[in-house]
Amino acid sequence: MAEYTVLVMAEVEPYRTILPMIEQKCRVVRWRPDDDAWRGELADVDGIYVYAHIKISPELMDSIPKLKVISNFGVGCDHVDLAAAKERGIPVGNTPNVLDGATADITFALLLAGARNIVTGDHFARGPDFLEYDPSFMLGQEVHHQTLGIVGMGNIGYQVARRAMGFDMKILYHNRKPSPRAEEVGARYVALEELLAESDFVALNMPLTDETKGMIGARELGLMKESAVLVNAARGGVIDHDALLETMRVGKLHCAALDVTEPEPLPRNHPLLELDNIIVIPHLGSATEQTRQAMSSRSVENLLAGLAGEELLSRIV
Repeated sequence: MAEYTVLVMAEVEPYRTILPMIEQKCRVVRWRPDDDAWRGELADVDGIYVYAHIKISPELMDSIPKLKVISNFGVGCDHVDLAAAKERGIPVGNTPNVLDGATADITFALLLAGARNIVTGDHFARGPDFLEYDPSFMLGQEVHHQTLGIVGMGNIGYQVARRAMGFDMKILYHNRKPSPRAEEVGARYVALEELLAESDFVALNMPLTDETKGMIGARELGLMKESAVLVNAARGGVIDHDALLETMRVGKLHCAALDVTEPEPLPRNHPLLELDNIIVIPHLGSATEQTRQAMSSRSVENLLAGLAGEELLSRIV
């Protein structure tokens, strides 16, 4: 007989290694967005495992009298009411550090793709109009020796800066407070306005909080160079998408390259998807075999530790 009962909250089938690891010790109750049958089993639930960004509200916590732990697959926990969990003494686990390198890689991949017209170039090269080589066509922006502005010099932002060093880039950053590691990568702390105005590339790598929601709006986009590339590998909600649409429609930036959007995914008829100067990929920041395996292991370890009343390996509250 399973020792614990866990509510697994996922809109898609959880990553292939996760359920087998959980089911070794736990009975699984499956959350369904269009079926309330799972609610009848909440009295037996000991823990929540959340895969993707499904809201964990105070009301849900209160409906699970034996709730011992909430384990999140991923670093960002903006979908979990952390204040409510802390007030109720429910530990919340996440997966920091294990995905820093992979997310920094996708940030730089988007930066390079946006600068050098990789996506539009690929589409053109496959299309019917590429019949002769024209050296004056589809000119991009150089990356080496340019200025990179990083918004959010946490673990991921720091890794982005390390990669920028290889391109001899000047690095500016903006954070809630200066980072003690910035000197290691030659990064200079500046106000957000200065960063936006001076940078050839702006990388958004901050968490989504009340302070960062909509941080990049019409005013901020208007401060950027027309030749600049904006990269978002943070959360979709840090950019005002209406303001971004108007900015890109009139070509005020060279490119916006997005790993994340708000909502996610965008509706299939969303006007942002029609623009050639925007790159959108389906939240691939940590999507490598190695990183997703590490995230799976860490999140299940957090879950099992919390169920057993032990300290979580990675606890956010």
